[in-house]
Amino acid sequence: MPDITTASVEYPANGISGTGHLARPDDAATHPGVIVIQEWWGLDAHIKSIADRFAREGFVALAPDLYHGQFATEPDEARKLVMNMNREQAQKDLLGAVKYLQALPQVAPKRVGCIGFCMGGSLTLALAAATPDVAAAAPFYAGFQPPAEELAKIEAEMFCAFGADDAGIPLDNVKKFEAALKGSNRNATVKVYDGAPHSFFNDTRDSYRPDAANDAWECSLALFQRVLK
Repeated sequence: MPDITTASVEYPANGISGTGHLARPDDAATHPGVIVIQEWWGLDAHIKSIADRFAREGFVALAPDLYHGQFATEPDEARKLVMNMNREQAQKDLLGAVKYLQALPQVAPKRVGCIGFCMGGSLTLALAAATPDVAAAAPFYAGFQPPAEELAKIEAEMFCAFGADDAGIPLDNVKKFEAALKGSNRNATVKVYDGAPHSFFNDTRDSYRPDAANDAWECSLALFQRVLK
């Protein structure tokens, strides 16, 4: 398994300092960049492990800390953190993270990928709509989807993953989202995993479904390798 280097980093984000977990291959070559956006739990060990996983596949991955040092282990705690999060500032944090990643000498080409989970899936869609610098996007179980006019701004190629047994995202909503993507002529694949609940990718939770998680990982990785490398 390739060696990687990890570090806690700071970067400018609209006049304040953003922070995050950076993982990259331990070599002198340049590699594509990927933004990894947290679930509602925060920047926990699971999200850091996803960034590390991308680094082992030859990417420079940055997982921004949108809660600025806070994270949750219980749903009530996570719900409070989400409610208290300034989404406008979170968007600025993410745009700052993209610029930071692009400026790293280890990152080339300068258009990046973005993957996010739950809340992070919705923020992945919003980030892709906000900047053409996101060339590939993989939102997982994004409960809040932008309106059609925002989806139309997305230039990134996308892989969108949902669970058929997700109690928080009815299948009718997924079908409407897929129809909106097609109506906007977006280059996107929507995949619904049978038997998979919300957060099926999180291998630290009871919701983890390894078959769905492994397939969704391979689909996301293939997208980023094809578009970014």
